[in-house]
Amino acid sequence: FDPHTNLCSPMPIPAAKKAFEKLVDSQGQFVVPVVFVTNAGNCLRQTKADQLSHILGVPEQVIMSHSPLRMLKKYHDKCVLVSGQGPVLEIAKNLGFQNVVSIDMLRESFPLLDMVDHNRRPKLPPIRWETNLQLIIDILLTNGNLSSAHQTQKMPHLPLLACNMDLMWMAEAQSPRFGHGTFLVCLENIYKKITGEDLKYEALMGKPSELTYHFAEYLIRCQAVQKQWKLPVTSLYAIGDNLMTDIYGANLYNRYLEERVARKNPKAVAKMAAATGSTTAVPQDEETDNLWESELALPSATSCKSILVCTGVYNPNAEVPTDANHCIKETVFHGHRDFRFDPALVEPGHIVKDVAEAVDVIFEQEKFVPQF
Repeated sequence: FDPHTNLCSPMPIPAAKKAFEKLVDSQGQFVVPVVFVTNAGNCLRQTKADQLSHILGVPEQVIMSHSPLRMLKKYHDKCVLVSGQGPVLEIAKNLGFQNVVSIDMLRESFPLLDMVDHNRRPKLPPIRWETNLQLIIDILLTNGNLSSAHQTQKMPHLPLLACNMDLMWMAEAQSPRFGHGTFLVCLENIYKKITGEDLKYEALMGKPSELTYHFAEYLIRCQAVQKQWKLPVTSLYAIGDNLMTDIYGANLYNRYLEERVARKNPKAVAKMAAATGSTTAVPQDEETDNLWESELALPSATSCKSILVCTGVYNPNAEVPTDANHCIKETVFHGHRDFRFDPALVEPGHIVKDVAEAVDVIFEQEKFVPQF
């Protein structure tokens, strides 16, 4: 039985009190067995029971979301990490756990693990994902009219532009940290859970989006013009530590550039068609260019080579996937939902120790000798 009370208010739903009155006799004792089961978990069971007793005038048979943990005695003497709201340490100890660590205790002991601890950046306001998730969903499901109720029937939602698809990123901690891509995973799944429909993006920016690499290529061109360097810049190199974003994106853009070259070369078109068994994989005219090309002018580069460094997310002890079967069995795709997994796109052109070695590789490839 759910008591349907508001923790922020002493007033229950009117019908709830009437229902409880029917369950007790003139002495206030239940006439049938009753327990109150709530998914609330941000207070002690006794606190909730006292609240219900005060508000509804009923005894204290209350089951909180965490109450069943009392039965799991084999874990009570283990060191456990508790995450939640309210007096989590007191709640855990009341349930029988003897060696408890809270999230606050953990991040105080390992501050590098908490890259969203804005106390380290006091000039910035705090950011809470749940607030962002809630309000974005509100906007999408009300078509921007927040005074109206959610409309969950199938309908196009407002245009959504998303920046940064990194599921994880590397800081000073030993293991990768959640990136903005994790936020997008949450948003997408919440939206689909509520509506049954996929969340649609008007555009996805940041690696590995081709848009991001095209913009980078545009800025390189502008810089070359400003500095009066040799033009055109035909070879791009992308250095990164993340197979699923840096390398995937560079290789994806390289594929796009190769297809552009192929359009202008009938022999190349024929070669690609023979390799793929179809001409549909090769765009045939300029009208098929992406809409964003007109914004920045067409690229002058003809290749974008990827270089993977071993000083970040990438683990040099893990095998780089080389075939589809291996990838399916051994590799979890950390890329965004809207980017299909292709083994060739996570195969780096070079693997080096660090960015310094990456630069050496580029100079060697381009036969460039810096002058100081």
